[in-house]
Amino acid sequence: MKVLWTWLMAMTLFGMASVSLAVGVVENNAAADTSLKEAASGASLFQTNCLHCHNGSVPKAPHAISFNMMSTTSILSAISEGVMRQQAAHLSEEERVLIAQHLSESAETVSIEVKACDKDFTPALANNDPSWSGWGGGIRNQRFQDAESAGLSQSTVDDLELKWAFAYSGATRARSQPLVHGNTVFVGSQKGTVYALDLTSGCAHWQYEAGAEVRNGITVARLENQPDPVLFFGDFEAQVHAISARTGAALWRASVATHADATITGSVKYHEERLYVPISSSEWATAADPGYACCTFRGSVAALNANDGSLFWNSFVIPTAPGETGEINPAGAKRMAPAGAPVWNSPTIDAERGLLYVGTGEGYTSPAVSTSDAVVAMRLDDGGIVWSQQLLAGDAWNMACFIGGGGNCPQENGPDLDIGAATILWQGETRDLLFVGQKSGDVYALDPNAGGQAVWHKKLGRGGYAGGVHWGMTANQDALFVPIADTHFPGLPNDPAFPGLHALDPLTGAVRWYAPALDECPENKKPACDPGLSAAATSSNQLIFAGGFDGLLRAYDAASGEVLWKYNSLGEFDTVSGELGRGGSIESDGPVVANGHLLVNSGYQFGSRMPGNVLLVFGLKSTEVAEGLVRE
Repeated sequence: MKVLWTWLMAMTLFGMASVSLAVGVVENNAAADTSLKEAASGASLFQTNCLHCHNGSVPKAPHAISFNMMSTTSILSAISEGVMRQQAAHLSEEERVLIAQHLSESAETVSIEVKACDKDFTPALANNDPSWSGWGGGIRNQRFQDAESAGLSQSTVDDLELKWAFAYSGATRARSQPLVHGNTVFVGSQKGTVYALDLTSGCAHWQYEAGAEVRNGITVARLENQPDPVLFFGDFEAQVHAISARTGAALWRASVATHADATITGSVKYHEERLYVPISSSEWATAADPGYACCTFRGSVAALNANDGSLFWNSFVIPTAPGETGEINPAGAKRMAPAGAPVWNSPTIDAERGLLYVGTGEGYTSPAVSTSDAVVAMRLDDGGIVWSQQLLAGDAWNMACFIGGGGNCPQENGPDLDIGAATILWQGETRDLLFVGQKSGDVYALDPNAGGQAVWHKKLGRGGYAGGVHWGMTANQDALFVPIADTHFPGLPNDPAFPGLHALDPLTGAVRWYAPALDECPENKKPACDPGLSAAATSSNQLIFAGGFDGLLRAYDAASGEVLWKYNSLGEFDTVSGELGRGGSIESDGPVVANGHLLVNSGYQFGSRMPGNVLLVFGLKSTEVAEGLVRE
């Protein structure tokens, strides 16, 4: 079973909690004599078990040259308790430690205490709910911030400068979208710590330990039974947390897992004292083990009582429960079906129609189900499926199609073109439309009054594993703005690519303008550095903000696509948290604009993208700059 594939995969796409056992093992080994023989053993183990997938031959596996950006503890966590733990099961604990030390080029990990705010300095919260909450800014997922709340305009955006940087300790990716409430920033992290940071200085008011990676956006709401605003979020272990925004104290925690590999990637959505939770999984990776009986996970949405976490309903997008097919794979494991169609985007709430909308991913088994790569409409009150609209039929895939001998690879073998971006409910003067973006590079407008029938369809890019449209589009009242990645992966057709930002007429889909993402990558950073726009974009009345795989953050004129401001987040940062920070690819979560500030995460170790661990906070030049400037 020489299919370690990518521990990084375990860390980067799905993540996990830090491993106390692993830390102890590392410390014990660090205290021992790190001889040349041990170092050679680590290199040999890596070459034998891992290099064949990390030499650029597997499209989604990070290249070996990027591993020295990771800490020993992070690598050890990934191969001990991550989604690839089954693939690493044949390695002893000592062998895992040797590999981790070899890759990180270190025998120990240094933990630095985050700078705390003064004890008498409490979080400054807004009197009312902020205009932006959760992943999409509001229940319709437009990712739109009005000009007054944004505090930025075409005339002032050029005055943005870095105010401070915050390093997530021991992380190789930064993907939990921050929330600004008053003068406080709330954000999760790879190791499972949720921070409350002062927007002006970056000091930490409090920290909450979730116990597993928090990689989605934080949602806030006021409840009748709580004196202070409440924060809601999910973690890698498929647990939903409710904590006090004032103190960070836990109010309740509830599991929505119905499968051992269940996880929460998309952000929870709050509406009328209910939380709607999208449920995804890592079973697509577990399937690479030829001895695994693949597959049994089904994507779903759960509805919880926001006051106590109790379950109202959990609705599966595949109504039929999986069972034995009567077949076995070449390794003798039973084949199971149907499975897949994970939900890894934040639900869109249609309060007027009493519905929510989610996009689904690929099937894990053959034949691909009719609700894979589909938009599914569910009733808010009981989760019943009202309609589904499949946008790509016959898409079934799991990691066995890349590694492990292919025993669990479905006959379809892809193309793995999920609907990963949240749908957008756009309300125009004459009609409502539901905008959908797909990893294939296709964009649709569906009619919510006609069972999701397509009103228009536009092909904007060649698509691929990272999009096409990957994490999120944005819309104001005048246009739909679509970031396209179109990154090329080895072994796939190298058709013409159109990376960049596209503006579409919301009623017809006609292209208003296209701002290409130019290749500004240093040669020594390629192919990890790529101009594609995969992370979600954000809009206001006049501006569009989008970040790229190349680490560039840009502000565009919403009317013309002209780049009005840009910032290169690659490099090292002295941070207010006291730890050296690194910027890398901007991926997954998008920029957040609030109170005259622009916030963005930089660093995303996955699929050969550039790792990093920083939250960057920009403000106008007239305001005070905290410590934490870019290193020369």
